[in-house]
Amino acid sequence: MAYDFDLFVIGGGSGGVRAARIAAGSGAKVGLAEEYRMGGTCVIRGCVPKKLMVYASGYAKDFKTAEGFGWSADNIRYDHKKCMTAIANEVTRLSGLYMRGQKGAGVEVYEQRAQFIDAHTLELQPSGKQITAEKILIAVGGAPWAPADADLPGVERTITSNEIFDLRELPEHIVLVGGGYIAVEFAHVFAGLGAKTTLIYRKDRVLRGFDEDVRDQVQQGLIDAGVNMLMNTTPVRIEAGGTLDHQLTLGTGETLDASVIMMATGRTPYTKGLGCEKAGIALDKNGAVVVDGFSKTNVENIWAVGDVTDRVQLTPVAIREGHAFADTEFHGNSWKFDHTDIPTAVFTQPEVGTVGLSEAQARAEHGELDIYKTSFGPMKNAISGGISKVFMKLVVRQSDQRVLGVHVVSPDAAEMIQTAGIAVKMGATKQDFDRTCALHPSIAEELVTMRQKVS
Repeated sequence: MAYDFDLFVIGGGSGGVRAARIAAGSGAKVGLAEEYRMGGTCVIRGCVPKKLMVYASGYAKDFKTAEGFGWSADNIRYDHKKCMTAIANEVTRLSGLYMRGQKGAGVEVYEQRAQFIDAHTLELQPSGKQITAEKILIAVGGAPWAPADADLPGVERTITSNEIFDLRELPEHIVLVGGGYIAVEFAHVFAGLGAKTTLIYRKDRVLRGFDEDVRDQVQQGLIDAGVNMLMNTTPVRIEAGGTLDHQLTLGTGETLDASVIMMATGRTPYTKGLGCEKAGIALDKNGAVVVDGFSKTNVENIWAVGDVTDRVQLTPVAIREGHAFADTEFHGNSWKFDHTDIPTAVFTQPEVGTVGLSEAQARAEHGELDIYKTSFGPMKNAISGGISKVFMKLVVRQSDQRVLGVHVVSPDAAEMIQTAGIAVKMGATKQDFDRTCALHPSIAEELVTMRQKVS
């Protein structure tokens, strides 16, 4: 049978556009549907605008730091509308680049929603146009999760990480519900911008799944930043009232008045309404598309990459998965992405950078370990009066001294961990780190000068 396309990609985010462009480079006829804006979560309402907000929020601390070095400035103020408008303009520019990149590669782009009719047929909405494809790639990403109104009455009064970038006025008091990376990053952002900030989390420590020492450091950093931390509790009702726009009642009976309430309670694969059941595509209990190591579903001609598979929810991972798919299926170069030892960052202030295993994971998988840790004030604090601490940790397998994990909480931790990730991926040992000459004076030099085991 003749199909309209050799490949059709559902989703114009990082994984989808990479796969489409690489596949089109083989001479294949490729189509792509994106229902919102080209660029996906990362570019439109995730990594890019968030990192720009992190930069904006950091300047308040920078001004204070500068005073210790002899600088002074009068009438410093922050204009949230001006900042968010500039960020929106940059997002629009990047989205346009994504669109031009696809069209330049010969990909036919539909700015519509695609839904399965069967394993080879998609319907575009709202046009109703039906198209067929020999191979289909699902790259629709994820969406913020929030409880239903039955579970949290008044939840409709909240926003998510999708809407946070639409705010044009700085909230007087923002309440963030959650303890993952989105919650802690935005807590630092709004505290840094000068808003009263409260974080509510149902557990006793933030960043579940990260190394325990890192969790402790981040939690203390939030407290130092002035964030009001309400732990081991959850909201049970949200309604109008109080001194601000919303009143939130906690399980403890305590009430909070808030200008904005942001639910940062996780993300789920965006498969609802996609029609996967019509194509016979298997989903797990959370709605994620089930795939094998080559990102192939249980249906012979359908693949999925990125957050919709709920493997590792990171933009560079989606890109590599999409590239591997396109190389394997359209260029005769078969390979699959290795999901181990992926460097990642959390853009708290200071940042978290981590690669490899946490101490708990390493003990469970490898047994006896050597643990190296250090904590110190960065040089800049010496005359600026800053109180933030740098924390570093190496997790080393005792039997052969291989470094299984590197964990950093520090300014520029993301930059450090990208390089450290190369060493961990190559299987470097603690002795390899020790043989590396330190670069002085730098924060990163501590990674190669830690000699005293703490356990």
